[in-house]
Amino acid sequence: MAIEWLLQPLQYAFIVRALLAAVMVGIVCPVIGVYIVLRGMAFLGDALAHIILPGVVVAYLLGWPLALGALIMGTVAAVGIGALTERRVLKEDTAIGVILAGLFALGVAMLSATGNYAVDLTHFLFGNLLGVTLTDLRITFLLATFVLLTIVLFFKEFMVISFDPMLAITLRLPERFLRYLLLILIAVTIVISLQVVGVALMLAMLVTPAAAASLLTRRLHSMMVWAVGIGIFSGVTGVYLSFYLDIASGPAVVLVATAVFILTFLFAPHRGMVWQRA
Repeated sequence: MAIEWLLQPLQYAFIVRALLAAVMVGIVCPVIGVYIVLRGMAFLGDALAHIILPGVVVAYLLGWPLALGALIMGTVAAVGIGALTERRVLKEDTAIGVILAGLFALGVAMLSATGNYAVDLTHFLFGNLLGVTLTDLRITFLLATFVLLTIVLFFKEFMVISFDPMLAITLRLPERFLRYLLLILIAVTIVISLQVVGVALMLAMLVTPAAAASLLTRRLHSMMVWAVGIGIFSGVTGVYLSFYLDIASGPAVVLVATAVFILTFLFAPHRGMVWQRA
């Protein structure tokens, strides 16, 4: 019975594509998410996820791949936010909030002018995992490979600036370059996840698995392994729940990740609330 329950959805090609996309996102998002959690960049990641909307709309109007518009806008926004927050003319969260509100409103206004406001905005906000195409999978794979290879190449440097920024200065690491590179990687990861969970739920896949993993271990390697495991489990389980319960796929993935976080928060060895009270 259990085998039949597992195999039945695999008869449909769109489910197989959805599972592949969910696995790739379940790997890339938590890996980047670990750095976001360690460096306290959750709000910045959420802002980047929303700021790419104008780029998506422009790509839609020009007939370009939506991922291309999102990638261009995300990269430009990442560099722009990095430059703005570096100068510290305003407090970081204030500057990011102003940019986020203005560009997201611009994107919504542009989208409403296309005549397909409701449908397009719904897909953008909450993803369309079950509508993933082979082209989407190829783009996701290429971008995910780029992100993961970059992290492997700069793993030690990212670890130093995440745990001990002062040590990075002492070692004369190119802290500014690494900060901009990490912002760009976050932007690329957001583009990867756009089809799966959409902008409204993007932050959950970036932060929730990594936050749960941070309750289980303090070692960076182990934290990434735990986060990836939670991300993959959430993606695959979410697709199955979406198929059998007939609910939206993106929210299903995020709900599973949230449930795992709550269980970890309560029962994590030594650090869980129940464990500490016991």
